[in-house]
Amino acid sequence: MNVRIGSLEYFKKWLVLGVLIGVVAGVGALVFYYAIIYAQALFLGGIAGTQLPNPLSEGGQSYIPGNYMLVPLSIIIGGLFSGFLVYKFAPEAEGHGTDAMIDAFHNKGGKIRRRVPIIKTIASALTIGSGGSAGREGPTAQIAAGIGSALSDIFRLDEKDRRIAVLVGTGAGIGTIFKAPMGGALLAVEVPYKRDFETGALFPAIVASAIGYSIFGYIVGFQPIFGYYLGAFSPFNLPLYAILGIAAGTFVIFYVKVFYFVQNRFKTLRISNYFKPAIGAAFVAVIALAFPEVMGVGYGWMQVLLSGNLNALPTFGLPLVAMLILLPFAKVFATSFTIGSGGSGGVFAPGILIGASLGLLFGLLFNHFLPIVAVSVTPFVIIGALAFMGAAGKIPMSVLLMVTEMTGSLQLLPAAMVAVALSYLFSGQNTIYRSQVMQRSDSPVHKYDYNVPLLENIRIADLVLRDISLRPDDTVRYAKRKMLAIGASELPVAAKGRLLGKISLAAISGTKGSVRIAHLKEKRVESVDYEGNSMEAMDAMVRNGSTWVPVVSGKKYIGCATLRCVETQYKKIVKGTDMGEKRAA
Repeated sequence: MNVRIGSLEYFKKWLVLGVLIGVVAGVGALVFYYAIIYAQALFLGGIAGTQLPNPLSEGGQSYIPGNYMLVPLSIIIGGLFSGFLVYKFAPEAEGHGTDAMIDAFHNKGGKIRRRVPIIKTIASALTIGSGGSAGREGPTAQIAAGIGSALSDIFRLDEKDRRIAVLVGTGAGIGTIFKAPMGGALLAVEVPYKRDFETGALFPAIVASAIGYSIFGYIVGFQPIFGYYLGAFSPFNLPLYAILGIAAGTFVIFYVKVFYFVQNRFKTLRISNYFKPAIGAAFVAVIALAFPEVMGVGYGWMQVLLSGNLNALPTFGLPLVAMLILLPFAKVFATSFTIGSGGSGGVFAPGILIGASLGLLFGLLFNHFLPIVAVSVTPFVIIGALAFMGAAGKIPMSVLLMVTEMTGSLQLLPAAMVAVALSYLFSGQNTIYRSQVMQRSDSPVHKYDYNVPLLENIRIADLVLRDISLRPDDTVRYAKRKMLAIGASELPVAAKGRLLGKISLAAISGTKGSVRIAHLKEKRVESVDYEGNSMEAMDAMVRNGSTWVPVVSGKKYIGCATLRCVETQYKKIVKGTDMGEKRAA
């Protein structure tokens, strides 16, 4: 049943559906979460004995290198298995899941095959667990969106509701696994567009995200991912956060360009798709030998950056400063090769680490060159992460909410607002989610909401009007002759710039030809205003059953808009538009 957004029926309907989607999204996120843990123990732990660090909410374990030279073997095997699974059973599960969800929303009526959540869960767990550079939010978005699509089939929802269900599933999935229910709900309505919101999905997204988060948090805990940040915020540092925001927005352009360059090269590579993720994994393995920080989701490494214990960062002989400068670039390339090659994983978490490493670097620089300011580095790590991903994903409002949920405080919100706004501005139109469109009017979903008929854009003033009127002192004989010549059964009557009425063949039938029409005319005649449009003229013609309508300006009779003159102007504009499109092409 399709109901109007904002009506009581709408809230009742989506309260029920939101709860259902939230339950299955919460369970799905739990399955995926533990699948990554087991895959990591099987591949990185089993093959190389390597343990990646975890954030505080997940135990906060330290980095254990193990037999580190075997790490490349783990990454390549994971890429090989993931590639075979995806391209054998569900090719649409390759890459980062959020973009696939956005494409399904805009272009596929929200349809996601039921096998996709299963394949995406396993393939992404293999990619991330083996050491690939990928996030868990994107896969969770596609998994939960697929669940929303499946529920739409079960409840026989129409296409409009299916699209909303897909967004609701996305918000619930991300809000759940990221432990950010408010940010996840807002992201669901923000992520389809670069500069707009799908507001019809907000209420059910809030419901579903709250339910999913409650289920997930009950099992794994409600502590924010990176713990509670209780440090003080200084407004005097706002200019420094502004500089960080500009740097983050500029680096977003590099991230997006590199990612899609690598992806395009792999798409044109003339080998079987089954092996492309393994080739990408081989490049990642080389990078990981020098920068172990690029492996996995990256939240544990961000926790290390937040702690300020930089001695815990493996440098393998590189000076610490050099490592910090190179780390954002290494993570960009590792993510591009992992996901751009066809591996299954998200780009949100890698973006978080890239931004966090930029924040750390700038925080240290500010602390070194501006000792009088007494800069604390930790806030710059958090703000860098938010500013970068807010711009890269074109989701500034979502990440502003996430700052409170990531850190458990509101203290950094002013800094985040400044940095995110500037990073969003300086990143331009570049987005890591290529399926996004600018705004609602650009989406096929809303093409009829914003599609103004061409006739409404053709002004009556632009038409070549005809004066086909009769005068009151014209004879019946002359009136009949003129009607036959024009092919009309009636004509307007006007004199001295005034519209007086109309005369029809039926009214003068049987009347002598020499009789004047002055007393035979019908005074009531519908007219249109000279400042109106051709759609109004056509509507009047349809109502009157004629091929003309008088045009007046105030009380002055101007002439008649005819079906022929409207058609001529319409064809002229259409032809000009076609020619313009051909020249543009």
